[in-house]
Amino acid sequence: MSNKNILVINCGSSSVKFSVIEPNSGDLLLSGLAERLGDNEACITFKHDGEKSTVGLCDKKDHSEAIRALVEKLNALALTNTISAVGHRIVHGGERYAAPCIVDQTVANAIADLAKLAPLHNRANLTGIEVCQNIFSDLPQTAVFDTAFHQTMPKTAFLYGLPYELYQEHAIRRYGFHGTSHYFVSRQAAEFANKSVDQLNVISAHLGNGCSVCAIKNGQSVDTSLGLTPLEGVMMGTRSGDVDPGVIFHMVDQLGYSIGEINDIFNKQSGLLGVSQLSNDCRTIEEAVDKGNEQAALALDMFCYRIAKSIASYCAALPSLDGVIFTGGIGENSALVRSKILKQLHLIGVQLDESRNNDTCFGKSGRITSDQGVAAWVIPTNEEWVIAKQTYQLLQE
Repeated sequence: MSNKNILVINCGSSSVKFSVIEPNSGDLLLSGLAERLGDNEACITFKHDGEKSTVGLCDKKDHSEAIRALVEKLNALALTNTISAVGHRIVHGGERYAAPCIVDQTVANAIADLAKLAPLHNRANLTGIEVCQNIFSDLPQTAVFDTAFHQTMPKTAFLYGLPYELYQEHAIRRYGFHGTSHYFVSRQAAEFANKSVDQLNVISAHLGNGCSVCAIKNGQSVDTSLGLTPLEGVMMGTRSGDVDPGVIFHMVDQLGYSIGEINDIFNKQSGLLGVSQLSNDCRTIEEAVDKGNEQAALALDMFCYRIAKSIASYCAALPSLDGVIFTGGIGENSALVRSKILKQLHLIGVQLDESRNNDTCFGKSGRITSDQGVAAWVIPTNEEWVIAKQTYQLLQE
């Protein structure tokens, strides 16, 4: 292909995140975010050549208008004709998709059907595909699934201890998410460890508003903390993570909550926000801790302890441990969180180097432990580059 750039689209329910990427080098030619779609304050922000600009959206203020505003920017920068395909991030691929694919009607129907497993995400992802098919009608569209990397998990890891027919008939199982992120950082870690990917054994912690931990054996996902939905696992920004299911029955039967109210509490009012009673933003929590806020300190300690416990538990899935990876907004930028987590992992041979840890933030990567013992690395993720690369490779094939 003479025009190699890939337009990467990540549609949320009220947002569109986008990038134009050269797939081989990873060079970012344009990026941005349309947010508050459906609201009078809807706007779109572009980043190009180190400069940022924001414009308001008018008329419908929906995904279609946001992508049309993107097209105007692409035309103004003479980038439109350099794009060879549109790659879409799709959150849930179920068991059907273990690799990227070209979007045709069958794939679109499958994404719609899988919306029952991720209603907020897949429906928005499909909206992005439909809008781009109309606007970029001459370009192939590809789907890259967040769940795909975890399709190598064995049944012992992905099944729940529930009646087997619930898996057979209704596909109830652990799927995992953040797959493109865990995939990317594990490939980067292989270079740090000076090993081939198929010999690499690591535990990856993607820590942001959503969090997941992944055990990677010989370069493949063999266990992960997020489950059927992005609610399971460690404590997150607004999500509870693991809770005794009996709590739900108690809240319904004894406290009078509706299922809808419980769903909202577990997904939107819990985690760092719920425990701190302050914020879901780790930066705000850390600032409050510095000022002596005990509730914020409790939230941060719970957050770090549960992540450390999850990392330690995944040692059971690996024959050896080359290292622990921190990525995502919190994992890449919070030296305090990394320090609190690693200090609880001394039994697995991790020796934190405070100086390295404090110096490795804001886009920097590298080892944050001593040269002896098990490594821990900070590796900034780049899910958009993974989508661009896999889209280009798929079209080449």
